[in-house]
Amino acid sequence: MFNGIIFNKGFIKKISKRSKGINIFVKSDLKLNSKDIGVSIACDGVCLTLIKIQNKIMEFYLSNETVKRSKFKYLKINDVINLELPLKYGQKISGHICQGHIDTTGKTLSVKKVDKSYIFDFEVNSKERKNIIEKASICINGISLTISKKNKKRFSNLGNSSYFQIDQLIKG
Repeated sequence: MFNGIIFNKGFIKKISKRSKGINIFVKSDLKLNSKDIGVSIACDGVCLTLIKIQNKIMEFYLSNETVKRSKFKYLKINDVINLELPLKYGQKISGHICQGHIDTTGKTLSVKKVDKSYIFDFEVNSKERKNIIEKASICINGISLTISKKNKKRFSNLGNSSYFQIDQLIKG
């Protein structure tokens, strides 16, 4: 479980294609070592398992299903991704509970600056749009947000991305 409050970033250093997925190699300043192999890390909101770490480069395997549903289908060398370590028991939750299970990708249609914030208009396919609910929480690139407005073709909230992933929708 994650909370969608991002303090860390990583850089894609290598992408290895496999028959049933890809392996990605992410350079980061996260304080991890070989004892952390097997830990879940939210990589742009996608819950991935750390399979190797060496010289600050983490390796993750992504199945074809994960690649298909996430922004990782657009991944390139030197892309920057948001990283979040899993919550620890008793830790304060500042954002929302985020599982890292990705449903789909979408597009940023517009960005407006309002006071000290930015309002983004996002578009998703019609199949997923029915799951979008005003005032519900959503993770976009791993960032915990609240949906502020929804209409037939788009929804709005705060964020910072050109492609995003819909992580967990909490209906309330």
